[in-house]
Amino acid sequence: MNTFVVGSRASHLAKTQVRTFLAPLRERFPETGFTHRVILEGGDRDRKSPLHGVSARSGGSAFSSAQEAALVRGEVDAVVHSLKDLPTATPPGLVLLPPPGRADVRDALCGSTLAGLRQGARVGTGAPRRAAQLLAVRPDLEVVPIRGNVPPRLRKIETMGLDGVVLAVAGLHRLGLDDAIGEILPLDLFPPSPGQGALGIQVRQDNEAAREVFATTGDLDIDAHVRAERSLLAALHGGCSVPVGAYAESSPDGRLSLFGQVTSLDGTERISGRMAGPPGEPEKLGAALAAELIDQGAHAVLATARAATGVR
Repeated sequence: MNTFVVGSRASHLAKTQVRTFLAPLRERFPETGFTHRVILEGGDRDRKSPLHGVSARSGGSAFSSAQEAALVRGEVDAVVHSLKDLPTATPPGLVLLPPPGRADVRDALCGSTLAGLRQGARVGTGAPRRAAQLLAVRPDLEVVPIRGNVPPRLRKIETMGLDGVVLAVAGLHRLGLDDAIGEILPLDLFPPSPGQGALGIQVRQDNEAAREVFATTGDLDIDAHVRAERSLLAALHGGCSVPVGAYAESSPDGRLSLFGQVTSLDGTERISGRMAGPPGEPEKLGAALAAELIDQGAHAVLATARAATGVR
């Protein structure tokens, strides 16, 4: 029996995502074996240092470099990532397959609603994008940096005396923590990280057997959406440590619509735009919208954000 080894991070969410991903494959390929291997990332070992520093020490991304290295070495046949954590540049020899559908792309405020937050409330998030978007809507808030997996971040409402924390709806739903949601934040004010809600399935380019099996769950419409979003991010030279939000969707007329937003870290400046194009050219659409945002001054906002966060 042919057996494939699938790698992921060590978090409860990562393990849940692997189980969800493999369930239909086990039914579709009953004669094939699938095993799961946990790979510890730099961002999981060090949950106190700024992510850009952890990424630099990891030689790439704090949440994907070790998994990609294991894949290149042939220690695993595929890796299941949260796509929003995956850099836009794919290492040589690896392929990113179409994602198997997509969960809710939005962010959620847990512990309260925006309107219910008191003046000067303390809200936790480890993402510069979420911090910037919060301050754009509620400049009175005190944004508190937090790190860790989803359940520990929720517990920080109690342990750190926070009024709320911002987390991805997709992760909360996958872990059965929907009851923790106080308010789902609107997309026009809180556009998500590119790829949020989708899984990133990586395999080696030369592993044809793995590519054939793992590609069977791919959703080509969702693939176009996330490719447009990630193309926008790449053209802006962004990453998870800079405040870029984007989401794409299919328009009723069959075209691909992409919204993008760059927010200054203090929330005082928001640059946004929307553009539509053919669904077969998502990268072209992402690059075109990025150029429009740059014309509006996005590069200066992002340069300031990189300098403030230490990202190069």
